[in-house]
Amino acid sequence: MSLPARLRTAARYTGGLTLFAGRALRVLVTPPFELRLGLLQMERLGLGSFGVASITTLFTGMVLALQTAYSLPGLGIKYYIGTVVAKSLTRELGPVLVALIVGGRVGAGIAAELGSMQVTEQVDALRSLATDPVRKLVTPRLAACLLMLPVLTLYGDLLGVFGGLLIAVGQLDLTAAFYLNDVTSSLLIGDVASGLGKSFVFAFFIATVACYNGLTVRGGADGVGRATTATVVTTAVLVLISDFFLTKLFYLLG
Repeated sequence: MSLPARLRTAARYTGGLTLFAGRALRVLVTPPFELRLGLLQMERLGLGSFGVASITTLFTGMVLALQTAYSLPGLGIKYYIGTVVAKSLTRELGPVLVALIVGGRVGAGIAAELGSMQVTEQVDALRSLATDPVRKLVTPRLAACLLMLPVLTLYGDLLGVFGGLLIAVGQLDLTAAFYLNDVTSSLLIGDVASGLGKSFVFAFFIATVACYNGLTVRGGADGVGRATTATVVTTAVLVLISDFFLTKLFYLLG
């Protein structure tokens, strides 16, 4: 495919995704609300991700503490391990890592599920029954992501700080009280709020990209596979790019 053709395809995809996201937001905040489906998706998408989020953030906190202490041994940096771990996790690593995990696991699952429904004409069947697929299929998943990703992020932050505590006590000869005092004295409400704010934006990207890719599948099983792969790649890129701009914005806002 030539470069102009690639650019046209990218522009068409971006425009379609933008319109789809706007419509999903509009339907999300207008009644009737699919509460039962939303709760079901919260259980499937949120609770199912706690395990992998736990492992990732716990060991990230441990590695962060260990690497920080051993990289600058002569500067007494180990006495500030709590500050480094807490601020790094709450502002950056926690939201980004959890979003990448959820984008890979949940985003791919949504794209595959909706893509299968699309190729088997279940989505067309909903339309023939005068049922809006966006309200029935998209908004419950979007609401579940918007509600559960911040919860997973906050949970991951706590586990990451606990992982740093394990290293501080077990490897760096610090007391738990010293480490926790360093964490609580350095961590600000703004640090946690900025991380949670990012998680809302990441959740919106994950849900809308996954649903859009799933509902626009063409080409049978091969198309479902391509949509799943595209969802994982696109959400990861959007998370990392938006993280930069959100970080800059939150620091400008103080």
